[in-house]
Amino acid sequence: MGSAAAFGGGEGSRVVGDGSTAPESSSRQHEYRQPAATRERFGEVEHEDEDVSGSGAGGSQVRPSGGGGRGRGRGRGRGRRDAMDSTEALGRCMTAILRHRASDYGLEMQNDGFVLVADLLKLSKNTAAGIPLSSHSVEDVRKAVARDGKRRFGLKEEDGHLYIRANQGHSIRTVESGQLLSLVTSPSQIPVCVHGTYERFMDSIWQEGLKRMNRNHVHFATGLPEQDGVISGMRGSAQVLIYLDVEKAMEDGMKLYVSDNKVVLTEGFDGVVPTKYFKNVVKKLPRGREMPLHPSSNQPKPHENTAADV
Repeated sequence: MGSAAAFGGGEGSRVVGDGSTAPESSSRQHEYRQPAATRERFGEVEHEDEDVSGSGAGGSQVRPSGGGGRGRGRGRGRGRRDAMDSTEALGRCMTAILRHRASDYGLEMQNDGFVLVADLLKLSKNTAAGIPLSSHSVEDVRKAVARDGKRRFGLKEEDGHLYIRANQGHSIRTVESGQLLSLVTSPSQIPVCVHGTYERFMDSIWQEGLKRMNRNHVHFATGLPEQDGVISGMRGSAQVLIYLDVEKAMEDGMKLYVSDNKVVLTEGFDGVVPTKYFKNVVKKLPRGREMPLHPSSNQPKPHENTAADV
């Protein structure tokens, strides 16, 4: 798994994979925030990937696909909208609704995350391609699911009806971990568990740990994006890798789950994965090299007891 070096006293870092704008404050710098114009006008054109929880101001790399005045912003937005075909736009719209906004549209969602495809296609909502959901067919949905390389969706047929769900990434609290995901019962099931994030978020991560923010879980991958069999869980642009000490976390009662598309998820403890469970934290360097990262001298080391740990 690369040359990730272990910390002498144990150090950690934190991961997510969305966003490029600077955080508003240290306490909120790793919260997922998607541009309002993108959300409201084009149905969340971004595929909100699984690694946006835990660290980083998610969504800030996504630019509204149109709107927002004259000139550069408008032109770039129009080009983005023109470039997106109907299948991609449908997939992105379904991702946002099934992960975050089902209740906003009155969709009945089961506790395992499934909704009726027929109900989804009744919504009077346009995708980023400007096509109403109600103009799409069940076959369009199947095509969008089949094309999605990260396997974000699951389908099932029951009593003659087709259902769809997002496999992970939810912020909808009625979706239950035990119904949506498979519980990890042994550390051997996930020999590698790594969260990817960005350097600008590390100060708050050292202080606060990995937070799920408005998501239901903190997300981890079972390897690096370029490795065989790793299809989801981390953005390829991640600069910092945080490896979880799975054995220690499970010994202390942390529940870990695996989604159908092989993303590792956890609620941590009260929504936080404390730094004492960080096994290795490394910075990615060119040509596949890695450099160990440590908290600054004024930050407590992950394995030291602090007032919050006691």
